[in-house]
Amino acid sequence: MKVRFFAWLLLVAFSAVSLGAVETLWTQERLAEKTVRLHVVAHSDSEEDQAQKLAVRDAVLPVIGELTADCSDAQQARKILAEHLPEIQAAALTASNGREVTASLTDEAFPTRYYETFTLPAGTYPSLRIRIGAARGHNWWCVVFPSLCAAATSDALERCAAVGGFDETETELITGGEETYEIRFKSFEWLQKLIDLLKN
Repeated sequence: MKVRFFAWLLLVAFSAVSLGAVETLWTQERLAEKTVRLHVVAHSDSEEDQAQKLAVRDAVLPVIGELTADCSDAQQARKILAEHLPEIQAAALTASNGREVTASLTDEAFPTRYYETFTLPAGTYPSLRIRIGAARGHNWWCVVFPSLCAAATSDALERCAAVGGFDETETELITGGEETYEIRFKSFEWLQKLIDLLKN
């Protein structure tokens, strides 16, 4: 009797975690449709190259912010960024001390990423990718549309999320606190790995 009871409890717990993971998967896909991430990849992990990565980031963020300031959604932001890639690349080049820089818009797989005021679940997101030199060093990630990385407080973050068209569920997911991240995102990552295994 006890074995059946514990098996039933295990089944209920597994079902609850799976449903939470599926819900997070759907929410992550909606978030990806509403965001553009920035990914700056350093030439190497040397102290100098890592400092250069941050200088490139600081050079391109104002350009990106100005280009996307009047965008009403991520689709418009991606279109404008694609049209101005040479301008973004030129800004990056000014901070790279002549080292080769390439800028491209692509879809990239990101792990779960923790920022000061929010967290984004793992998944594939549209990304403005800036590669410096050999692009073999540690990188810097953030969200440039809506400009979540510029939001220093939770109130500012919620305003930026609203500009990006995030609904209450999406905003709650990224600002839900450590327990939400640990339980929901870990189960979500497990589900993604299972889906990847089934695809191969």
